[in-house]
Amino acid sequence: MNQNVQFKFTTGVVAYPVFFVLIIWSVLSFEVRFNVNFNEYGIYPLTLKGLRGIFLSPFIHGSIKHLYHNTVPLLVLTMALFYFYRQIAWRIIFWGIIISGFLTWCIGRPSYHIGASGLIYVLVSFTFFKGIFAKHYRLVALSLLVVFLYGSMVWYVMPIKDGVSWEGHLSGLITGLIFAMLFKRQIAKPKKFDWEEEHYNEDHDPFLKHFDENGNFIENMEPEQDEHEIKINYTFKERK
Repeated sequence: MNQNVQFKFTTGVVAYPVFFVLIIWSVLSFEVRFNVNFNEYGIYPLTLKGLRGIFLSPFIHGSIKHLYHNTVPLLVLTMALFYFYRQIAWRIIFWGIIISGFLTWCIGRPSYHIGASGLIYVLVSFTFFKGIFAKHYRLVALSLLVVFLYGSMVWYVMPIKDGVSWEGHLSGLITGLIFAMLFKRQIAKPKKFDWEEEHYNEDHDPFLKHFDENGNFIENMEPEQDEHEIKINYTFKERK
């Protein structure tokens, strides 16, 4: 991977999630600055007008505290998504918002459902189940980390706290599980070193050539001459 590709990859992993979170904070800042309330643009179940909330609700929060509690998990999970699943990251986010929002519209209580927590549950569910299905040690470790950090969130898919959209959380959990099963071919593959490849030949390894058959280091090893190397001989003739 050259430096340009590596820079673009690193920038995408960090920049996209940060930009996404900044947009959400900008919306709340606009509400506070101009004393307006966008709650009515959230998801209102089983109404035609409430359908617009499917697209808008992730960007609307009821308070700074509400948004603050969503910011950290949203940053962590979106960065993990772009790092391990950069080819499908935008599809997971876009369709996660649409499908989880639509499910919330179908099963939700007659109230405005707002916030990015539905998307967060999509990412938690997808990251956890995909790591298990992939059987890749890094993804399994990431799944266990997600459970350790956000495992208590599973309780909020049930109506145990007033004022919390458990319907949105449940919809996100179901959506993430469905994505983990559908995107079977998009499993992140571990990067292999040269010595892990099947066609690898030790006899052509420049590092191993510095050792003999017993594993002893060869101190005065003459460098091999490339067959395509051009050898130039200089002669000196004294002028009389």
